Amino acid sequence: MRPGPSKERDGRRPAGLAATDPGTAAAEAAVPGPPLGPPGARTRGARTQAGRGVRRPPAVLVVPACLAALLALLPLGYLAVRALERGPGFAWDVVVGDRSAQLLGRSLGLAALVVAVCLVLGVSLAWLTVRTALPGARAWSVLATLPLAVPSYVAAFTWLSAFPELAGFWGAALALTLVSFPYVYLPVTAALRGIDPAQEEVARSLGLGPVRTFVRVILPQLRHAAAGGAVLVALYVFSDFGAVSLMRYDTFTRGIYTSYRASFDRTPAAALSVVLVVMTVALVWAEGRTRGRAGQARTGAGAARPAVPLPLGRGTAPALIWCATVVTVAVAAPLGTLGYWLAVGSSATWDPAALADIAATTLGVAAAGAALTTLLALPVGVIAARHQGRLARLLEQSAYAGHALPGITVALSLVFFAVRYAEPVYQELPLLVCAYAVLFLPVAVAATRAAVLQAPPVLEDVARSLGRSPLRVLREVTVPLAAPGVAAGAALTFVVCMKELPATLLLRPTGMDTLATRLWTETGSGSFAAAAPYAATLILLAAVPSYLLGRHRT
Repeated sequence: MRPGPSKERDGRRPAGLAATDPGTAAAEAAVPGPPLGPPGARTRGARTQAGRGVRRPPAVLVVPACLAALLALLPLGYLAVRALERGPGFAWDVVVGDRSAQLLGRSLGLAALVVAVCLVLGVSLAWLTVRTALPGARAWSVLATLPLAVPSYVAAFTWLSAFPELAGFWGAALALTLVSFPYVYLPVTAALRGIDPAQEEVARSLGLGPVRTFVRVILPQLRHAAAGGAVLVALYVFSDFGAVSLMRYDTFTRGIYTSYRASFDRTPAAALSVVLVVMTVALVWAEGRTRGRAGQARTGAGAARPAVPLPLGRGTAPALIWCATVVTVAVAAPLGTLGYWLAVGSSATWDPAALADIAATTLGVAAAGAALTTLLALPVGVIAARHQGRLARLLEQSAYAGHALPGITVALSLVFFAVRYAEPVYQELPLLVCAYAVLFLPVAVAATRAAVLQAPPVLEDVARSLGRSPLRVLREVTVPLAAPGVAAGAALTFVVCMKELPATLLLRPTGMDTLATRLWTETGSGSFAAAAPYAATLILLAAVPSYLLGRHRT
């Protein structure tokens, strides 16, 4: 019997959206438990689900999922209104002007360099820690994820304070590379764990050495994961504000912020944001096209066993030096610089009581943002994992809309909405929490979707056959089974909420400071010793969930 057509798309992720946010792959890789399994297993599960017939998602999921989608789409509506406020001709002049062309070239050049270096770092570290007998592989794996805890503006601050001459393109590239290579490392690591080791064993039995086996057998199977991670890095660079601002290197995000602060006219900033959205859509589309229709699914179940670690032999020392160099530059150097400024500072430069109060505020705001984001992501993730059809695709795609925009644009859209339609929440905490939900909804959706896919759908079918309502099935079966993965997504969302800067700068209530905003204030005035305690506290707080996520995957 001839095999049927590929069901790769039944996995429920829309084509081109595998990497629409700089946290999606990290969220999926952070889901506790084994990886989603070999592609063949996922395909069989999709066929089984398709064989039972397509069910419409229940209203108990659709209604809150629609609310989440509307919230995520709000910034795009704002851009449409603002960009055309003075007519299409004015917006077109802004888009095709010399300033836009310059920002486009700078943004693309920076993204190209950062992506290239991150691919080298992420793929090499993943292969060394997963597939070789590297001494201390578990520890190196954890250390490779810790840069997730370092905000880009903290990395820029530490390098700029030590080497002021780095300001500009090379300084921005260095800071962004060191904090974003885990977005390649995590999905490639997950892919390496899912590859059938029998293919490598066959290649070696045919006389291929370790290098040729890696290039001809392993690397082609890592193409999708590495490409997805590369898109995450590129989108991270496109949307970054802190590092490029501190390094005084103009990209689209800094240009939007400058345009917003320089005039009460919001149309130029909105027009530049539209260009950034077009760049994002084009990048995601191109990544989807490069995948093609060919899948990596195997026809059988394969061997459910880990690969035998490859002995490094004489390569052990160079491998250890490489790992130590990356970790030193990405983790130890920023911490060492912060330690220096902490030692240089005195009680006159910072107040421990104020630091503790700001840290508590940061934790509270981030926790509120993570809670709302996780609640909004739950129905979207369940629908994406368990249901098919246009509605399911539309809801999942809509959840990614807000993340295509920089934080400042999302903040401006919420200010516009609050001033006109919800004035009581203007400059209040709920508006800031909503901004976090718009920005980081894809992180929680990706984790929820991956966790639900790992839960056997037959248990939900049994519950429904026993007369349970959709709400009870969700509460008593789906959520408990997916809880570890949802919690991992919430932890990652908590980390990124804690590090968020531009939206927090614009939307925080009057008189409220977070660690990120206070660090920004002190760094902007050149008070590096005064900024160091806030940077160190932010890294320490963010490192706890980042360490737990990395440790669980090793």
